[in-house]
Amino acid sequence: MKTIGIIMAGGKGERLYPLTKERSKPAVPFAAKYRIIDFVLSNFVNSGIFANYVLVQYLSQSLIEHIRQNWAFSSVTKDHFITVVPPQMRLGEMWYRGTADAVKQNLNLISDFSPDLVAIFGADHIYRMDIRQMIKFHMEKKSDVTISAITVPLKEASRFGTITADDKDRVVGFEEKPKNPKPIPSNSELVYASMGNYIFDFEVLRKIMHEFADKDDVDFGKTILPAIYKKYNVFAYNYSEQNLPGIKKYEEPNYWRDVGTIQSYFDAHMDLLGEKPKLDLNNSKWPIISQKFMSGPAKIIQSNIEDSLVSDGSVITKSSLKKCIISSNVIIHEKCELTNCIIMDNCEIKSGSRLKNVIVDRYNVFEPKTIIGYHPDRDAQNYYIDPSGIIVIPRGISKWEW
Repeated sequence: MKTIGIIMAGGKGERLYPLTKERSKPAVPFAAKYRIIDFVLSNFVNSGIFANYVLVQYLSQSLIEHIRQNWAFSSVTKDHFITVVPPQMRLGEMWYRGTADAVKQNLNLISDFSPDLVAIFGADHIYRMDIRQMIKFHMEKKSDVTISAITVPLKEASRFGTITADDKDRVVGFEEKPKNPKPIPSNSELVYASMGNYIFDFEVLRKIMHEFADKDDVDFGKTILPAIYKKYNVFAYNYSEQNLPGIKKYEEPNYWRDVGTIQSYFDAHMDLLGEKPKLDLNNSKWPIISQKFMSGPAKIIQSNIEDSLVSDGSVITKSSLKKCIISSNVIIHEKCELTNCIIMDNCEIKSGSRLKNVIVDRYNVFEPKTIIGYHPDRDAQNYYIDPSGIIVIPRGISKWEW
């Protein structure tokens, strides 16, 4: 089946502030060498879906540059592309007013490609998904619309768009963030929650967009899905049942995280660490495609490194690190002590510094004997402290910006 990917990458990510002060949520760095959007793009490419439009909106330049530098690929066919699409305002002088409105405004691009299926996915979650298995389910069920779903505990379900399905996975109800969500038929403690990933038959998508043509602020979760399941064949695909190539026995099966808050972003990084991480990024059968670094290998000199990730070009000298994520070209001088820290690229931490429970954005330089994370009252006067207690240092100034 000829499939086109539509990747929704316009989110503000307000709960990730200050990491989203100058970039959209999908552009936020993750796991030392990636951006959040790299996960969904890798899922599409690994699934053999090479025609993809990335719809952007808020603070998009960082994301545009990342895709231009790391995801541009040419082909002998016109069906291989990853193209960034800002709001074109073809329907009037307006921004995207909801996820479905973003698709509606770009329906001409989809029509020009003449696909059989349209895969509409979000760009701001950490997970690995073989989309081919969802497409296979879609075809077997003769579905018009398929919603990818995870199972979540009943007490957490009100944070999601929730799906009610019968014993054949046909959707018989959809509610956006309900107060009293309905459990799945086989387990009264679990609820189907939408992942924000959908597959539409193209002709059905075109009909639905026409039906909602006169409505403003059209969103799939709030507007479209609650209205269409009675008219169309809508099914829920259980993501937890996929068989991902290359997954290791100790990993959390079909790992998926919404990293929409500082706490969840921090916790997802910690999931990468240890002898048996919940998400092991070393998977040659399902690689997450990363940035193209021009740096040399990491260099560690007489240091004690425990349960940490260290990326290309970083130099750590006579220091101690525990449960840290160190991005590329980070310089850590002697006698430093870092615990539970995420340090993004091109930072420098000078001698004798101590950091604990800190996220440091790019291009920061810390003077000798800097102490962060040990004195809450003092930290509150100088740094941004998230309600979770994690300290976040906003992006510094690149030497190229001086």
